[in-house]
Amino acid sequence: MEKKIVIELTAEIVSAHASVNEMSREDLLDEIQAVFGKLSALAGTEGAEVPTPAEEKPAVSLNKAFGADKVYCMVCGKGFTTLKKHLAISHNLAPKDYRKKFNISAKTPLVARNYSESKKKIAQKLGLAEKLAEGRRKRAKK
Repeated sequence: MEKKIVIELTAEIVSAHASVNEMSREDLLDEIQAVFGKLSALAGTEGAEVPTPAEEKPAVSLNKAFGADKVYCMVCGKGFTTLKKHLAISHNLAPKDYRKKFNISAKTPLVARNYSESKKKIAQKLGLAEKLAEGRRKRAKK
């Protein structure tokens, strides 16, 4: 059996299974690998690997992605003050997966610096840190 046919059959089988069962991304990838491996074994092309798509190139370079006023999405190139909601809605990515995909340090905030600073000043003005500390002390006494 030709490799192209094995790939097509794998896609059909896995899409049929995924259409009636809820699967996470990892489950889906495992399923593809398992089905492809089994079909390859049956076809006599054992040891073949599922072809992986070429590494996705970022829409914006890492240096340009994190600015003072905007943080640019490296998937689509759009600018935002904060990326978390955009990543979840538009690209179905958790911040952890986004960081891993584009090799972004966990210490790098996915929020524009000026936005973060303005929120920090508001919190300080309202005394939120002191209120939080006081609440924690009260809870610890109970």
